[in-house]
Amino acid sequence: MLRVGARAGRPLRQAAASGLTGSRFRSQKISRPLVSRVFMSVGPQGGQESEYHKQGASSHPLRRQWTTGVGIAVASSALLLSGLTGYYLGIANPPEPAVTSTTPLNEFPAPCHDTSSSNIQGAVEEFIGILGKDNVISDKEALAPYSTSEWSSYSPSKTEVSSVVVCPSTTKEVSRVMEICHRRRLPVTAYAGGTSLEGHFAPTRGGVCVDFQGMDQILTVHKDDLDVVVQPAVQWEVLNEELAKDGLFFPPDPGPGAMIGGMVGTGCSGTNAYHYGTMRDWVLSLTVVLADGTIIKTRQRPRKSSAGYDLTRIFIGSEGTLGLVTEATLKLAVKPMNEAVAVASFPSVHDAASCVSEVVKKGVNIAAVELLDDVQMKCINTSQTTSRSWDEAPTLFFKFSGAPGEVKEKISIVQELAENANKKTFTFARNSEEVGELWSARKVALWSILQMKQQPTDHVWTTDVAVPMSRLPDIIEQTREEISASGLLGGIVGHVGDGNFHAMLLFNDDQRQVAEGVVHNMVKRAVEMEGTVTGEHGVGMVKRDYLEHEVGKTTVDTMRRVCTSHCPSPSIILSTQD
Repeated sequence: MLRVGARAGRPLRQAAASGLTGSRFRSQKISRPLVSRVFMSVGPQGGQESEYHKQGASSHPLRRQWTTGVGIAVASSALLLSGLTGYYLGIANPPEPAVTSTTPLNEFPAPCHDTSSSNIQGAVEEFIGILGKDNVISDKEALAPYSTSEWSSYSPSKTEVSSVVVCPSTTKEVSRVMEICHRRRLPVTAYAGGTSLEGHFAPTRGGVCVDFQGMDQILTVHKDDLDVVVQPAVQWEVLNEELAKDGLFFPPDPGPGAMIGGMVGTGCSGTNAYHYGTMRDWVLSLTVVLADGTIIKTRQRPRKSSAGYDLTRIFIGSEGTLGLVTEATLKLAVKPMNEAVAVASFPSVHDAASCVSEVVKKGVNIAAVELLDDVQMKCINTSQTTSRSWDEAPTLFFKFSGAPGEVKEKISIVQELAENANKKTFTFARNSEEVGELWSARKVALWSILQMKQQPTDHVWTTDVAVPMSRLPDIIEQTREEISASGLLGGIVGHVGDGNFHAMLLFNDDQRQVAEGVVHNMVKRAVEMEGTVTGEHGVGMVKRDYLEHEVGKTTVDTMRRVCTSHCPSPSIILSTQD
């Protein structure tokens, strides 16, 4: 599949550069062995010259001298002509540049797949030979959950279903599966926890789904080096439970159930992102299986390296379009010895967002800060997804870590800033149980919206954007106003310390167009404010057509150029021709 750089005429230019053309060639002394080799390559004369050298000179000295002179002249003329031809083609008339640096959509090769029943059946038989019958799923009813979920905002068509699901347990097995898919021209979709929200694992071309459920092992913990090697189906909560035994933890904390493979694929973050950064900051190395089954490791384990391209970060956020992650080496942090949580409510979303802006500008070193608007707080109360009742007003959740005295000082500063932003209430946890209780409201936000469904056929659309901090109060307020005017039940939740927030919309089939309009305007505002169409969810199918509006056509075309050489999963992130 690697077609970049292949072009007629390149060997001629290389010949010119190597000194076998032009005046440089003419200045070289031609030895008799070279003349002999030339003659041997051009027909009968070659055989005669060879025989001549075997037998020695002829009986007539003049004849021997004349024959040798003619041979040298013929060889010199042939090589000189070849050199001049090479010079003309390679220097005087150079070839066109081999490739462009980008690939526009109209030049992107249409996927050439074979998802015929006979080809699928042949692949299934090969998969069973590698993985065993129990690890190959082709029953139609069992395939449906691998296309979407009740919390995904993408609604796949009836044809967007994988023909077969395979469950490998080792990198080698994944490699052999990909070799088969590559040879049989079958599209491939990766599946880990299925918790993503924007249509990342929708099998838009059918084909094969690789389910990583059998690769859920924590392989090696390097306590002294503060890193860990894991397989893709390890849940981050399970990982942190294990790491806590050694006083360590892995900071990225997206929604419950998320697995490392999907977290790498979407480049996610979570509530700890304000202090600790995103997934991109915590991945050292990846083992990846490429579309043709090739296995690569992006780098070694040191914390820093300037060796070559940063392939690790190229694969983070690629959503399975460049290869399948089978192992990840992750950085770890020392678990804070002391944590505290404070909760403050405000009269308006704008007041709450303004408070966050002041906290950031003052440089208060907090571990996390989250925003839930009044609608979201009401949903939590109504659904009774936490053990306490909450003030149904826009609310900020602050998390602090450090020495007890340091935490106390931080809480005091934040309380003063909240007072200046017209806070209504301010409560802080006094023990570890209260810390868990107060923070629980943030973690159940999505589930509380799901509990508000009136009919089983109702849907939840969860989406996110991020903007520069100075624009956060405006975009949240404008989005809140539009949701209220739309007639939809919708809450706002945000990792507002880094300008990232989410909208969660509840709608039925008749209201889908209204929900689409709210999301469209929210994304449009973010781009106009120099923000991003997605802060942590990833592009998937839902945000694919917005990507060009954020980064520009040539940037997307450059991404497509990278994708042409690797892509096992068409349509995700980037458009392809039908």
